[in-house]
Amino acid sequence: MSGKGFQAWVLAAGQGTRMKSALPKVLHGIAGRPMVGWAMGAAIEAGADRLCVVVRHGAQEVAPVVEALGQSWGVSAQLVQQGPENGTGAAALAVVCGTEPVASEDPVVVILYGDCPLVPSGVIRALVDRLEQDSAVLALVTSRLENPTGYGRIVRDGKGTIQAIREQKDCSVEEQAIAEVNPGIYAARASFLRGALPSLTTENAQRELLLTDIVDRAVGATSSGGPVVTSIDWPMDELLGVNDRWQLAQAESCMQERLREAHARNGVTLRNPGSISLEASVTIGEDSVVESGVVLRGSTEIGRGVHVDVGCVLENVTVEEGAQLLPYTVARDCHIGTKASVGPFAHLRPKTQLGPHTKVGNFVEMKNTSLGAYSKAGHLSYLGDGVVGEGVNIGAGTIFCNYDGWNKHVTHLEDGSFIGSDSQLVAPVRVGQGAYVATGTTVTQDVPADGLAISRPRQQNKEGYAARLRSRLKSMKPEAP
Repeated sequence: MSGKGFQAWVLAAGQGTRMKSALPKVLHGIAGRPMVGWAMGAAIEAGADRLCVVVRHGAQEVAPVVEALGQSWGVSAQLVQQGPENGTGAAALAVVCGTEPVASEDPVVVILYGDCPLVPSGVIRALVDRLEQDSAVLALVTSRLENPTGYGRIVRDGKGTIQAIREQKDCSVEEQAIAEVNPGIYAARASFLRGALPSLTTENAQRELLLTDIVDRAVGATSSGGPVVTSIDWPMDELLGVNDRWQLAQAESCMQERLREAHARNGVTLRNPGSISLEASVTIGEDSVVESGVVLRGSTEIGRGVHVDVGCVLENVTVEEGAQLLPYTVARDCHIGTKASVGPFAHLRPKTQLGPHTKVGNFVEMKNTSLGAYSKAGHLSYLGDGVVGEGVNIGAGTIFCNYDGWNKHVTHLEDGSFIGSDSQLVAPVRVGQGAYVATGTTVTQDVPADGLAISRPRQQNKEGYAARLRSRLKSMKPEAP
């Protein structure tokens, strides 16, 4: 590997009518990232130090996404608007016309496509290296297919030297039988592209400016001792483009397999990996276990030794070391502390913060609430807009009554307090340190430290009344038809 940087031109100007969508094709997502972002990311990972992204259809939507992606990687992505001309050659020509050449150098340019999300960084780096090793001005990727229909064919002479790329509609009968095809990825010297692209014409069956015609320009110059065309072979299954929703689904499957393999090889145990869905930005620590049917999205960060059980769905969640997420926990935009236990069937909504060694049990819903170390809410509770200290016990059926129809109010439970089952705390309210709220209490006033709050009516027992009650209720029951 040479290690030298290069420019990457990502062509993202196509309309994508076969997607049948109002969303520009290159913005459709693969594993949580827009397709165009995968091409950009592969180029950066391969060593690109400059990005040019060509936009046309849906440019107002594509542009801010491209800019945000570039900023996230610390790379400035220059946007170039394609003109009215059609074809891949027109898109590449737009870069030549829309950017300033580097006067002191003749950089390598890699041409990629915004609708080819599976292209790995390895093929880009290998292509750049081949261009430099062979002292060529143009290098391209080729692949072989049993059924090459629809792809441009690689035409070679008797010595095996590439002479042209012939598009399907322009192929002769003999050329249609060629199995070696053009996936459309190129590396070239910038000086060559600046000379070759303006000479492209629409003299072809498509009546478009075709980027494939630069091979003819390079071969023509070769005879005079000038440029050289070279190539590398790469499996087509890593180079496929996306033109419709089914191909989008296939690309998603391929990318998921790559992500799962990468995590497994980095020390994560995946149970039934084909059932697990991951997004590209997810990180998982060593010795963690992810069970069947788990979905991990966004900026989710899972620490070491975490167990994510069956059916959990996490989005933008930080899970600290040793935590246990029991089956079917759903969490978004929250933080789960070291060795905390959550679930089963818990729902953690945005701004929930669980401290170390906390426990949130089955059918507990939390929102914008912090739970201090060793505090627990075992089951069947709603905790919204609360600040809970350390060592607090919250009994089953507890409700933080946080909303008055217009505003949200905060419930404070100080360290060591105890909330009995089936209690309602009407915010704003504070329960002091070590205080006790009796079962079935509705708390409407602050409870002092070490105090007891109780607001249920006194129980009355009426002896012998049950038999009379049953008799009366039976007499009121309608006769069966």
